[in-house]
Amino acid sequence: MRLAGVELRRIAMPLVAPFRTSFATMTTREILLVRAETGDQEGYGECVTMTDPLYSSEYTAGAADVLRSHLVPALTALPDLDPWAVAPALAAFKGHRMAKAALETAVLDAWLRTHKISMGQWLGATATQVPAGVSVGIMDSLPALLDTVDGYLAEGYRRIKLKIEPGWDVAPVRAVRERFGDDVLLQADANTAYTLADTAQLARLDPYGLLLIEQPLDEEDLRGHAELARRVRTPICLDESVVSARSAADAIAMGACSVVNIKPGRVGGYLEARRIHDVCAANGVPVWCGGMLETGLGRAANVALAALPGFTLPGDTSASGRYYRTDITEPFVLEDGHLTVPHEPGIGISPIPGQLAEVTESTEWIGR
Repeated sequence: MRLAGVELRRIAMPLVAPFRTSFATMTTREILLVRAETGDQEGYGECVTMTDPLYSSEYTAGAADVLRSHLVPALTALPDLDPWAVAPALAAFKGHRMAKAALETAVLDAWLRTHKISMGQWLGATATQVPAGVSVGIMDSLPALLDTVDGYLAEGYRRIKLKIEPGWDVAPVRAVRERFGDDVLLQADANTAYTLADTAQLARLDPYGLLLIEQPLDEEDLRGHAELARRVRTPICLDESVVSARSAADAIAMGACSVVNIKPGRVGGYLEARRIHDVCAANGVPVWCGGMLETGLGRAANVALAALPGFTLPGDTSASGRYYRTDITEPFVLEDGHLTVPHEPGIGISPIPGQLAEVTESTEWIGR
């Protein structure tokens, strides 16, 4: 297989409601889509960067530039291309894991479609459906939060994740527990908003039986996470800190976490995501699939990944309607709290041309 060229497409997807985290409030998701052409086949990848470098050092305009200037030319120069060749061909370019992941996924999708293999089958999925969790942003009031959580539980979501920050942590967790009881699977996500000096405050979450606290400290502070894990009872989960199988192994060895959130874009793609899954499984560490407000394209690939046997906790693989009134693909819909793993070749889903055109802001072709 040879790469004939790549289309970069910028789209803007209005959210059904503002989504607030400890670092930003989002009303529209600006997304970079990567479409790889191999002559007789095409494949899609979704770049999970945000508009500004707030979640990570990567951002959408920067991802487009590194794809245009470096990553795509490195692949179009190869006389033969398959998914395993992508990472070695791009290794000389430091960082830019989200851009690399989008390009690798597009190549992988095209290759799988050519060979008539579904992504779930290729990854080693053992489930045909995966339980869906939902991420609830920081709200203006506790009544608004409780109404939102009530709605998601009524829809059938199997797990609730509350975004937290200093000043919005114990009170929302307590309110949800008191309203909905101890049987609700509940976790908190801090997105690096705390320091080790906040240990006493984070320990106040211990009585509420959380599944985990996700990424409470700075992504580079593994020692701090290890110390925090010794001081609180709630399991510590790492997100931003885990960017590779090696970093996952280091974090586990240091005692910095007992759960790992795997986001394929954050770690450079689905091949590395599967390696992280394998490392965690070998160490008895449960994993779950995180989300970055993906369209149906990114969601399809994530659902396939979440069907691997080590994904024992519900992930952020919400239904399309959680974020978008109209997706660019056929929507993912909850079925008894689960999403179905696509079984068609490749990622198993394609954009609907008219719906894609409606949200497109620009396109750019990068040929051989």
